[in-house]
Amino acid sequence: MTKDQLYDELNYVNATRVCRTKYANLILDNSELMKPLLDILFMIDDKISTRAAWVLEFACKQNINLILPYLDFFLENLPKLKLDSAIRPCAKIIEIIIELYYKKENPVIKKSLSKKNKEDIIEVSFDWMIRDEKIAVKAYSMNSLYYLGTEYDWIYPELSEILGREYANQSAGYKARARHILGRINTQKTNNL
Repeated sequence: MTKDQLYDELNYVNATRVCRTKYANLILDNSELMKPLLDILFMIDDKISTRAAWVLEFACKQNINLILPYLDFFLENLPKLKLDSAIRPCAKIIEIIIELYYKKENPVIKKSLSKKNKEDIIEVSFDWMIRDEKIAVKAYSMNSLYYLGTEYDWIYPELSEILGREYANQSAGYKARARHILGRINTQKTNNL
């Protein structure tokens, strides 16, 4: 299947779980479609990019290893995304990668995620935290930054400041996640004393 054929197929993707799973399975069964899928994802002004993001998220939930050969490309292009419905699945993919790296200590992820990749994730996650993004994107970013903060000691003060500053003006969901992350940061600090 060519990139153009995949693009045409993505026209049929809708937001239902069944549909996204069907097309994710297409990618899982044909890993050579991963690069064309990413290329379509980063056609940032095209509504089909959102559908590519949905499929990518579902494929990565099934097998995160699919994205690893393209991790540099994926992370370097994330700041270009504009559409909320494309950013949310990408923020979720980052959260999955970071949790596998820090929480589950997955050896394949540990080997694949470079210092530069982590720096790219930190940068885009902080950008999403300070921009006017949806709560899901901010929640995934908070969680990713929390785990990265276990390695990079300057993250917790920055993240705590943003959470404190934004807290009063945000939704109940944001506030609940912020309280949770701030509690984890304080526990982490206490454990390190």
